[in-house]
Amino acid sequence: MRHLNSPAAMLRPHAELCRSAGMRFERVLGVIAVLAAAIAFTARAFCAEIALDTARIEKLTGLKGTANAQEGVFKVSFPRKDIAATVAGVRVIPDMGLSAWAAFTRAGDHTMVMGDIVLLENEVSPVMSAALDNGLEITALHNHFAWDSPRILFMHISGMGDEERLASAVGQVFGTLKKLIANPLGPPTANIDVGQAAFDPSSIEQTLGTAGTLSNGVYKVVIGRKTTMGEHQIGKDMGVNTWAAFAGSDKRAVVDGDFAMLEGEVQGVLKALRAGGINVVAIHNHMIGESPRYVFLHYWGIGPVRDLANTLKAAHDTQSGH
Repeated sequence: MRHLNSPAAMLRPHAELCRSAGMRFERVLGVIAVLAAAIAFTARAFCAEIALDTARIEKLTGLKGTANAQEGVFKVSFPRKDIAATVAGVRVIPDMGLSAWAAFTRAGDHTMVMGDIVLLENEVSPVMSAALDNGLEITALHNHFAWDSPRILFMHISGMGDEERLASAVGQVFGTLKKLIANPLGPPTANIDVGQAAFDPSSIEQTLGTAGTLSNGVYKVVIGRKTTMGEHQIGKDMGVNTWAAFAGSDKRAVVDGDFAMLEGEVQGVLKALRAGGINVVAIHNHMIGESPRYVFLHYWGIGPVRDLANTLKAAHDTQSGH
């Protein structure tokens, strides 16, 4: 009993308790160290994957963004909460596809941006010009809905190059859009009787270098191109063509039409049309599986016949082989 009650015996359980606690503490420290290393590794991996100055992108675009480290993408967005839209009677909110966005990622030594801008009809032309004037490319313009009110269009953009330049360009696009939301534009209008031609078609023929046909007050010019589908060559009468239809008078006319473009010709045609004040209303494909691939651009313009014809000529001259 004396042995059991000795000071050494009495301290032994406490020593064992301390050793046990110390071992547990060391294990906890080990776990903390592993977690800290994992967090540090994740942070380094995140930075390596994103490799973008996300704060700078947010400042230049004027928009908040989110990062996807797994894909190395930083995406800014602009929900169109200002549009009271309905589709087939159903109220549509930004979560249903009414959020404009632009996504940035590293591509080798450069930065790449792609985006989709949600636009009302009267916003398309000025926003498109802002994109083109700031070095971005337009890759599509089309609808995502049917039976929508008001009518909504979606303009897809892309770019490759310096991160700051791209972010600034995207900022110009959204800056222009915000100004239009604050001060909406009306549609282009013209009091034109399509059935009464009051212009000289020969001036159009001389400018475009191609003769057209006059029917029901409309002078139409068609320029064919060729592509191959399977083993079959198709051309003008199968729909591979550029055309323009004029109506009105020499001083006040309307022109609408379609450009058939190779992929590398799209940006040049777009820039020429916008420089001449012609509105682009759609950019899309008409075929699948053709070679070479064609992109089709639909447009609408109002102005003097000579000015309209000169703008179309300038756009046509940007295409290869012309």
